[in-house]
Formats: sequence, C-alpha cells, structure tokens
Amino acid sequence: MNRAFNRKKDKSWMHTPEALAKHYIAYNAKFLGNTEVEAPKGTEVVKDAVRKLKFQRHIKKSEGQKTPKVELQISIYGVKILDPKTKDVQYNCQLHRISFCADDKTDKRIFTFICKDSESNKHLCYVFDSEKCAEEITLTIGQAFDLAYKKFLESGGKDVETRKQIGTLQKRIQELETENTELKKQLQDLEEQLMIAHVPPVPVPASNGCPPPPPTTLPPDIRKDLFGAEPFDPFTCGAADFPPDIQSKLDEMQEGFKMGLTLEGAVFSLDPLDSRC
Repeated sequence: MNRAFNRKKDKSWMHTPEALAKHYIAYNAKFLGNTEVEAPKGTEVVKDAVRKLKFQRHIKKSEGQKTPKVELQISIYGVKILDPKTKDVQYNCQLHRISFCADDKTDKRIFTFICKDSESNKHLCYVFDSEKCAEEITLTIGQAFDLAYKKFLESGGKDVETRKQIGTLQKRIQELETENTELKKQLQDLEEQLMIAHVPPVPVPASNGCPPPPPTTLPPDIRKDLFGAEPFDPFTCGAADFPPDIQSKLDEMQEGFKMGLTLEGAVFSLDPLDSRC
C-alpha cells in the first residue's frame, strides 16, 4: 500500500488526530456545485470541471442568483456538506470514495475534490470557493483520509482476506451439511426396506402366559449426525457474526484506500472572468 496521500511539497498536518477522530473540523465556503467527470484523478479533469461550474455560476449570478453558502464538516468519517443555518446534510462524502483533492495556488480560494457517488458509482467533482483557506481545507481532508486509513487497518481492514476464507469455508460446510442430510435420508430408506423384508420372530410367551412387552427403543437424537456429533451451524458461529453485506463494504473500502488520495495545487483562475464567483 502506497502512502495514502501525496503532494509535491509535503506539509505537516495542522490538526490533532483527536480533533478529526472524535469531533470534526468545520469550514465555511460557497458551493459552486458538482458535476460528473470521466476519471477519478487528474489536474486537467478538475480544471475542466471548475471551468464548467464557474461558467454556470456566472450565468446564475447574472440572473440574480447568489452562490449558496455551505458548512463543511471534515472528520475521519467523511466530508459532510451542510446548510449553515438548518444544519441539514446536503451531501455526505465518505473518505474512501474521495480520490483527488486540489486547491488553487493563485488566489487560495478555489478548492475541489472528486468523490465516487455511492448510488450511481459515477465520479463527481465538487467545487467550492472559500475565504483564502483552500489549501488548509485540502490538507485537512488529506489528514482525515490518512487517519481513516490507519483506523481501517486497525479495526479489521487487514482481515478482509481472512473473512473471505471464512466465507468460503462456511459455504463448503453448508454443502457438506446438505450431503449429510441426503445420506441420512438414504440410510433411513434402506432401514425401512430392511424392516419390510425382515420376517418378525414369533414372540415367546412369558412364564405367566402374557406376551413379553415390546422392546423399548430410545428416539434418535435428531440434533446429532451419523457420527453422533451435533451439526455445525456456521451462522451461529461467533467468528461469522456480521451482517451479510459487510464483506462487500470491506472490499469497497479496501479498494478506495488502496487507490489513495492525491493532493495537488493547481491554477484554476485562468482569465478575468474566473477572478470572482
């Protein structure tokens, strides 16, 4: 696994791990919107998205519409985009789905990140206009990503392959249990056929002239198999006590963290029209 983030000028993190793990870091910004992009990474990819959204925003501004303000809450659990007044969550971007993050090196206001949508699986580029703290926000997302990846490893991410093997073994155990049930049925059928073909012996009267009582047979223990052992239920085993979709979620998180998060500085203000949103 490569480093979870990379940047040409590596900078030290500015927040304590506890601030991002137990709480969140909040920033205010203007939200220019999001748009679909074709790739999960790339400076040119986000440049095109920024140009497109800035152009749309200028048209809306000419029509009298203001750029909406949002609050960003960044933690190891993701980047939440909220309404600053009502605190309603507009978007919740999980960190393992964020693959690229960039800020404007010129005016320090524009920053953007690419996130894979959880429903459509399309890559969406989110663009914001902050008050001279675009680089700080970008680095905060990078730090949160780095901490989230470490937490993922500590909390069982490295056991993904082991869980896959457990799942395979559980499937095989189920197959063997099915075969065992079929063998039991076949054995029972054979015993019934032998009972029919066998001629019962003539009962010998007892000394008092009464027939002997029928032999008592204990009912078979239906919980035990042919070998006298209780069948193993893989779904009541402690090691397998997790929701059915946990494997796919772990695989998705592992894939996202393996891709890593790229942090870059770029130039988005290319002409006078781009100077203000």
